[in-house]
Amino acid sequence: MSHVNVTINGRQYRMACEEGQENQLIDLAASFETRIESLRGKFGEIGDARLTVMAALTVCDELIDANQRIRGLEQELGALQNVRVVASDRARATQTAVAKALNAAADRIEKTTQILNRTIGSGVAIG
Repeated sequence: MSHVNVTINGRQYRMACEEGQENQLIDLAASFETRIESLRGKFGEIGDARLTVMAALTVCDELIDANQRIRGLEQELGALQNVRVVASDRARATQTAVAKALNAAADRIEKTTQILNRTIGSGVAIG
């Protein structure tokens, strides 16, 4: 377990984190501090606790929006996967139908060749 000192709203906090996550925690704290400073610029000095709560609420709002977008994208992905399965099934059915048609045509050609060979008799064989 590592420890990192971060500054949020002008106050230093010692935070624990997993090994290797120190920079991530520092970046998160810096992002949160930027939000607080932005709100302070818009609303002035309205109290440390209130600024912190407002910043936390904006982060939560963005998280909810992101989660809704993720759910929408997951639904869209599911629909696209279903379309792909249907298209794959259709392609397979079409391929089977084409193969059967080609085999039937080959059989007809073979039969026609045999009939022509019998008709010609001892003449030149076709095919």
